[in-house]
Order: sequence, then C-alpha cells, then structure tokens
Amino acid sequence: MRKVRDLLKSPTSQSIAVNTLGNYLNVGFTALFTLVLFRILSPAEYGVYSVLITVSYVMATILDFGSTATIYSYLPPLLEDKGRPLFRFVKSAFYYQSILSCIVVLALLILFPVIDTQFLKTGASYLEMALTAIATLFFIWQNFILNLYFASKQFFKANLYLNIANIVKTIAIGVAFITGTLSIASLIFILGIFGCAVFYGLVLFDRRNDIHRILSADVKRKEFRFRYALTYFIASQFLNIGLRMDLFTISFFNTVISRPEVGYYAAAQKIILTVLTTVISITQVLSPGFSNISTRREARKQLRHGLIYMLIPSALFLGVTLTPGFIYEWFFTSTFSPSADIARVLSVPFVIYALGSVPMLFLLYTVKKPNYILFAYVTFFAIVTAGCLLLIPSLRLMAPVVLFTVGFLISKGIIGYACYREYRRLPR
Repeated sequence: MRKVRDLLKSPTSQSIAVNTLGNYLNVGFTALFTLVLFRILSPAEYGVYSVLITVSYVMATILDFGSTATIYSYLPPLLEDKGRPLFRFVKSAFYYQSILSCIVVLALLILFPVIDTQFLKTGASYLEMALTAIATLFFIWQNFILNLYFASKQFFKANLYLNIANIVKTIAIGVAFITGTLSIASLIFILGIFGCAVFYGLVLFDRRNDIHRILSADVKRKEFRFRYALTYFIASQFLNIGLRMDLFTISFFNTVISRPEVGYYAAAQKIILTVLTTVISITQVLSPGFSNISTRREARKQLRHGLIYMLIPSALFLGVTLTPGFIYEWFFTSTFSPSADIARVLSVPFVIYALGSVPMLFLLYTVKKPNYILFAYVTFFAIVTAGCLLLIPSLRLMAPVVLFTVGFLISKGIIGYACYREYRRLPR
C-alpha cells in the first residue's frame, strides 16, 4: 500500500491525471457531438459522415511522418536552455512535415472522387470530400502543436486550449442547427477546420513572445531526423490504418452489409476509440521517462509502472462489456441499439493493445529501435486487412473482433519478445 501511495503521489501520476482528465473532457465533447448527431442524422447519413471524418483522422495520423517520436526524443533536452537550437528544431520539424503533408493533401483533393467510387463508396459530394481533405491538414498542425506542449510537460495548457475550442465548436453546431444549415459538409467544417483555427488562435496568443524567434530561425533538414522518424512513421501508419481497416472494408462490402449496419458499427467503434484515449493519455506522459533509461534496474521500474498505469484502460475496456443495455439505449437511442452488442465484443481485444503499449515505448525511446515495431505492425496490418476481405462476407460485423484478437496477440507478442531481448542487453 505504501508503494501504491507513493506511486499515486508521483509527478508522473499527477501528469497522467491532468492529461487523462483533459483528454476525457475532449472525449466528453466528442460524445456530446455524437449524441446530437444520433438524433439529427439517419444511420445511413451517420455512416457517410463517420467514414469521411475517419479518413481525415487517419490521414492526419499518417501524415505525422514520425514527427511525434522525433519531438519526444529530441525536444526535452533543448528546452533546458531555450536558445536558438530549440527554435530551429521546432521550425525545421514543422516546415518539413507541412511540405510533405501539403503534397499528399493536394493529391487527396484530386483523387478523392476516384477513391470514393472504387473503395469507400459513400456517395459523398465533392464539397464534403474537399472539406475532409482540408480538415486533414488542420488536424496535422493541431497534432504537431499538441505534441510540442506534451513533450514540454505543459499538459494543462494543451488540454485547456483544446477544450476551449470544443466549447466554441459546440456553440457553432448549435447555431448551425438553429439556422437550418447543419449538414455533413458543415459538420466537417466546424469540427475539422473551424475548431482547429480556434485552437491555433489560443496557442498564438500564449506563445506570442516566441513567434518572432521561430520565424527568424534557420531551417535544417537534419533536425527532422528522417531515418528514425521515417521508420516509426511507416510502422505507426500500418497500425493506424489497420485499426480503421475494419470500418473501411465493412463500407466496401455494401452488397453484403447495409448502409445502416455501417452506421451501427461506426457507433460501436466510436466507443472503443473513446476508451483508447486513456491509453494515449498515459503513453504521452510515460514517453519522456523511457528516453532516460540506461540500466536494467531503471527499465524494470519504468516498465512495471507503465503496466500498472495501463491497468486503468484495460479495466475500462472490460467495463464496456459489462455496461447495462439501458445505458447504451439511452446514449445511442433505440435506432442504434445494435451498436451495443458490437461494442461489447469489440472491446475485449483492445485489452491486449493497452498492455502491449508499454514494451513498445521501451523499444522506441529507450533503445531507439523502431524496426521491431515496424515488423510487428506490418504483421498486424496484414492480418486485419486480409482477414477482413476474406471473412466479412461470412462473419459480417463479427469478423473484425476475431481479427483484432489474433492481430494484437501476434503483433504485441513480437514487440514483447523484442523488448525482452533488448532489455537483456542493458547493463545491470
């Protein structure tokens, strides 16, 4: 009990509490938006909106280009002197990520109709597709700024500005509903473009004294650490696409699965992604600690603490399976009631994902060998993608549950074994 009390009083626990609370306030706003949409949109419309906004989220994560790992690995030491190298690093990382992202987003603007016709099959208008592509760029910049705040351990400010933007977005949705202008296009604009712009404004005001120094800093390609960042970038994208491939392939099989069923599955997936926020909150706080490990003793302590913290999201995932039906019905309404059964079974495999995140941090930040992670996540992507294409016609909406279970067991097993090997190579 003394060790538990000491752990709870530690700065890491306090940072996790602040970051988790802030993230769940953000999740609360997302739940509020979803609750409103359930009562405004039909299941078919919600399915189209979910696919488009998921494309935007996935692309924003893809176009991270490994900058998250680079920021966590190299920004903290630069914060100590706050000199020219700090601002050069920030400007260089932002510059190269933005250039690469703009190229991809421009290609998406051109190719989106073909992608929708051949694969997504949502039947969305080009305006909705264009707004989705532009929102992707806004999400990329927002994520970059959030990572700077998190690596600087300014969790309170980051979550404060993010949730102020959420309040403004809520008001904007209310105004659009009252004026009769609420649609799929206006929702994507409000949630993906307008909300990010509000966040930028708050950050610019907070960092107004640093703007000139950032703008006058040099741009150096070496600051982006392309080799390290690119390896992790590729690995994380295989994971992120794999985590969304279930919804994409379910939407693809429109002759087998109806459009309302896509909406049911999208709503269940929203619950899982909401709980997944806890995993992200904890890893954001734990990441800098793993970069300072040099011995087995330090590694054991950090790994043990990480696994203890990951019991929180594991319990939440299991709690999804035990939630009474009337709560789901109150939240989803009877129209979306089939989503409850999907969410219950879909949550179980993600317990494996949560616990497996801890050895991943060791490989990425302690020994700095993202090649192991790349191999594991390519394996996960292959299992989920090939399995969905083969099993959805027969198992329908239950196919992703089976595939996520197998995929997580194998991929996290690879990461766990690699972590053990690298741990044994550390000095005692």
